[in-house]
Amino acid sequence: MPKLMDITWMMTIAIAATHAIAAVAQQYPHKSIRVLTSQPGGGSDLAARTIAQGITGNLGQPVIVDNRGSGTLSGSIVAKAPADGYTLLMQTSSLWTGQLISPAKTPFDVLRDFAPITLASIAPTVLVVPPSLPANSVRELIALAKAKPAELNYASGNTGSSAHLAAELFKHMAGVNIVRVNYKGTGQALTDLMGGQVQVMFSVTGAATAQIKAGKLKALAVSGAKPSTMMPGLPTVAASGVPGFEAVSMFSVFAPAKTPNAIIERLNQEIVRVVNRVDVKEKFLGVGVESVGSTPQELGAAIKSEMTRLGKMIKEAGIREDE
Repeated sequence: MPKLMDITWMMTIAIAATHAIAAVAQQYPHKSIRVLTSQPGGGSDLAARTIAQGITGNLGQPVIVDNRGSGTLSGSIVAKAPADGYTLLMQTSSLWTGQLISPAKTPFDVLRDFAPITLASIAPTVLVVPPSLPANSVRELIALAKAKPAELNYASGNTGSSAHLAAELFKHMAGVNIVRVNYKGTGQALTDLMGGQVQVMFSVTGAATAQIKAGKLKALAVSGAKPSTMMPGLPTVAASGVPGFEAVSMFSVFAPAKTPNAIIERLNQEIVRVVNRVDVKEKFLGVGVESVGSTPQELGAAIKSEMTRLGKMIKEAGIREDE
């Protein structure tokens, strides 16, 4: 049993550490903050720049966006950075799906090496088919796919992309066999879909909206847990015959693990304030993204849930990086 002197000494150390953390948080920030993200022009870049611009004023320090190409590169830098709130990460779900698909090539562990700050926004996809396909609902598509196993093709982006994993999750949960056709670009995939060379695609909403409105594509459902304001009147896949289905890209902000909670909470407060502004919501919707603004705890729980759910599907489907 510890002696009274030992207990008193440990309590003194704990109190001193608490005061030190509080002092750091009160002084934060006293210099510029860097937000690492992927290549310029992408969804993560837009979100990072919008947030950086929005929080600069209240924090009183410049917030600089640093484009580093891949999520693996930016993630590895942030994972090794000092846990002081001056090096942050903005990335999509590819941060952890990449770890699930290629663990040997991922130099960090998402759950161990990062402190969640907030789920800033989500990007659902829309399930689209060519007008010529005799399926006008998700249930009809499932019935058609079951009647013609391995005869329908789905257009996909790179392995691990939102379009790819949404389609694979659909196959897994609906119990259908549709064949993947990989495309380097969304534009060519949509062109072939409209022409009937492929029959199914989970497309980012912004890319498919014009073709849907023009009648060149049929939209069957959205991939999120709830109906999307970007596709009014369109049901979810989950409500259309695949209960529990949800596939969205999550745009999230992280700090290095062990960053003081007071700093995490300050950053969360400022970022959530920005993403919930009316002008920011409208800006995000214009590119197919919906504002969220979660607590750090909610983001952490969501990532654990997604890694468990998608990890099971990725393993059973045998998805590998070189597909």
